[in-house]
Amino acid sequence: MSNILDDIIEKRKKTVEQLKSLVPIGSWETMPLFTKKTISLRESLLKDGYSGIIAEFKKASPSKGNINEGANIFDVVYSYEKHGASAVSILTEPMFFKGNNDDILSVAETVKIPILRKDFIFEEYQLLESKALGADVILLIAASLTAAEVKRLAGYAKNIGLEVLLEIHNDEELDHICDDVDVVGVNNRDLKTFRVDINTSLMLINKIPTGKIVITESGISNVETIVTLKRAGFKGFLIGETFMKEADPGKAFKKFIDELKTAINPDL
Repeated sequence: MSNILDDIIEKRKKTVEQLKSLVPIGSWETMPLFTKKTISLRESLLKDGYSGIIAEFKKASPSKGNINEGANIFDVVYSYEKHGASAVSILTEPMFFKGNNDDILSVAETVKIPILRKDFIFEEYQLLESKALGADVILLIAASLTAAEVKRLAGYAKNIGLEVLLEIHNDEELDHICDDVDVVGVNNRDLKTFRVDINTSLMLINKIPTGKIVITESGISNVETIVTLKRAGFKGFLIGETFMKEADPGKAFKKFIDELKTAINPDL
């Protein structure tokens, strides 16, 4: 039976094929940003004094429809960086999330925190594309790849200087974790049904190999949830809709950060 993730992947494969006819695979390595030095997500998440929040720029989603289609990439990303985001996630999938490559290209040369390219990646062509856009980290989704495909793509990504975030959703996907995965993300949203449950993260974290940096994704809308997840051992928190649904996502992010600081250090 088809599900939302299958539909997205099927259509994404068609758009990638169209792109290949316009930009041959070898062209990406000749582009200026291909040689940009990678900013490490691992290191950013482990830095003292950082929020651990990977703040997301997302205009739409299959579950919510239009979220903030008119948001300005410059204003949002630089507000995220200014107010303490550990990294920024930028959606580039065009049909379901209304993203595009220009969103990364427009900020990649000036932003000083890691850029995660959030998309549905299934082949090496997309990895070369990601590096040329100026991304520092790519996402691999275990639900759409075999363990062997994750290993192959993660190895290729590392060879061209990209870090790798592997997203998992359940016990069955734990065997997708390999040496070339830098960060493991537990997505509380089932990409096949779009149901969200924070307990997914709490149940999986102790099953992830020791030594892996672990983040949690989706369904995080208040500081109390972050405090709980921090205590469980999570180093990062990917948050998008909580900020993007507001008229001024950067202002919403600053307010959230201020509340988080108070929750963590109430005596300050």
